[in-house]
Amino acid sequence: MKGDGSHVSTKQQPTFWLAAAGLFGAALALALAFVAVVRADESPSPVTDAMGMGMSMSGSGSMMAHMSPAPMDGVPDAEADRGGRPLPYRVENGVWVFSLEAKPVRWEILPGERVTAWTYNGTVPGPEFRVPYGQRVRIVVTNSLPEETTVHWHGIDVPNSMDGVPDVTQDPIEPGGSYTYEFEAVPAGRDAAGGTFFYHSHVDEDRQMGLGLSGAFVIEPRQPQRYDVERTVVIQEWTMSPATGATWPSMEMAGMLPNFFTLNGKSYPATETVKMKVGQKALFRLVGAGAFTHPMHLHGTDFTVLAKDGHPLDSPFEADVIQVASGERYDIAFTPNRPGKWVFHCHIGHHLTNDGEGPGGLLMVVEVT
Repeated sequence: MKGDGSHVSTKQQPTFWLAAAGLFGAALALALAFVAVVRADESPSPVTDAMGMGMSMSGSGSMMAHMSPAPMDGVPDAEADRGGRPLPYRVENGVWVFSLEAKPVRWEILPGERVTAWTYNGTVPGPEFRVPYGQRVRIVVTNSLPEETTVHWHGIDVPNSMDGVPDVTQDPIEPGGSYTYEFEAVPAGRDAAGGTFFYHSHVDEDRQMGLGLSGAFVIEPRQPQRYDVERTVVIQEWTMSPATGATWPSMEMAGMLPNFFTLNGKSYPATETVKMKVGQKALFRLVGAGAFTHPMHLHGTDFTVLAKDGHPLDSPFEADVIQVASGERYDIAFTPNRPGKWVFHCHIGHHLTNDGEGPGGLLMVVEVT
């Protein structure tokens, strides 16, 4: 009804509402266009991943650095061909003194295939500490990486100032700098006599561990069980372009998934063949040093799971597959009862490939005679 009491014709109402809707739509479109202009600088930028596919991520500089390939210019080929060797030390007033250098190298995982790895002392995995229970150690860490770093002593009862958490327990070790860690080799919780532990970077872990910065740390009990064969098996993953050798840290996200997998720094068929005899006792210390979980399976016999994360199990159990997640350690023992070439491998098919070609990756042979 108009103000003079007359009525608006019902035939005019559809036209009125269509006009109103048109004006509203135009206003909305103008507003959206304005927002688009304002946010243009915040729009995601395309990133080409390891496999050559385009992916999108927020335009954060720190995120782009986090996901970028390891610098290759001037990085030398590794001098060593095997990682995880026992780390030598010297003794000063009863303290075992070790030296670690975090540095990049071109590491050969297969004949002719090298990843750009960030390493301790130039090897993948880093050298292995073998230390008696309670032994005081001093570890001088030098940073020859292009980024700051620290070292965390995973599962070991260190003083808080030695825990390696950047900006919480210590300042990060800048490139060219050094830091000295000192502690007694005792399991965290002090409720185990010894076991399998490891050490790794605690700065930008996805990136630095994903490029190789880790190694095993074995605390030997005062009365250790003896085995005929003993191996530490460090499990890692890699995202690498075979065409260029560019290496990205492997992550559980699109475009960063791994295409190479290593046991002690090598992909099958370059992995070690462990040789033993029927009736001999073997101990494998498994270390999940990557970002992924691996169901590790042994052919030919079962094994006894003796310890988890450096702590003996109250009830050891038999199995032929054990899931090893990131950061986990398991001690498994077995005694072959017949000869043969028995394989120990991850039970995920893709993890048994080298850039999609198999057999490869996480597989090693136990040759029993």
